[in-house]
Amino acid sequence: MRQVRRHLFTVGMLLLAGVMLACGGPWRDSYFKGGVDRLTQDEVTEKFGPPHTAKAPVLGGDSVWTYRVPISDKELATVSFSAVADTAQQAAAIMGKSITDGPKAMLYCYRYTLFFNEQKILKQWKREECVPGTHDTLNAN
Repeated sequence: MRQVRRHLFTVGMLLLAGVMLACGGPWRDSYFKGGVDRLTQDEVTEKFGPPHTAKAPVLGGDSVWTYRVPISDKELATVSFSAVADTAQQAAAIMGKSITDGPKAMLYCYRYTLFFNEQKILKQWKREECVPGTHDTLNAN
């Protein structure tokens, strides 16, 4: 009986942690949001590597960088069934059981566009699908 209670407690804590993590959204959003007027191009390069594209005006002015990144549906969801299901799979694995029919994570391509001023400080950013409408189209079925 005591061991069952301990397993239920563990499963409950894992489910709670999974829901809390799912509420955060993509970590890159938090990173860039907190970095506006603070992050430098060098810091971004250190974290993400060189941008996929970089446009810098020859005569000075703002520069625009883009990164294309895969983001899973679980990372996009604020609170989703798939995030809870994934946490349940992890909890089942701890208890020595297997859940094989759970939903699989889908990956989508998103583009982060970063705008830096002449001093190479992040001024603005946005996230959008690489191909607009992909997420909605794939989930319409």
